[in-house]
Amino acid sequence: MKPAEIHAKWKVLQQKIAEEFDSDIPDLKVMLFLIGVQELGKGPGKYSKRQKEELMHIATCRLMSEMGFYELEGLDQDGWPHWKLVKQVPSFAMMEQELLLKSLAIHYFEDIYQ
Repeated sequence: MKPAEIHAKWKVLQQKIAEEFDSDIPDLKVMLFLIGVQELGKGPGKYSKRQKEELMHIATCRLMSEMGFYELEGLDQDGWPHWKLVKQVPSFAMMEQELLLKSLAIHYFEDIYQ
């Protein structure tokens, strides 16, 4: 997708999530948190700050696995997924990384909403 298409689809996705959760427009961190909760599979709950960071890491690994950078290693004793790096992630500028994650998140949610 071209950047303009990513931005347009991102706005639509943000609005859809805001309406579904009756909340403010979510930013990328909130979207990553939601993906992390979905991937954890335990539903909504109270999470510590550290757990929230881990959920966003899970989401990032899950999204980047679509490009072959990470592979699911398995679940730990508490049921949390663990990913391993299988291919070095190229260095991206901050804006490039954000655009990539938004694009992957759009694809992720398209699968859920269809």
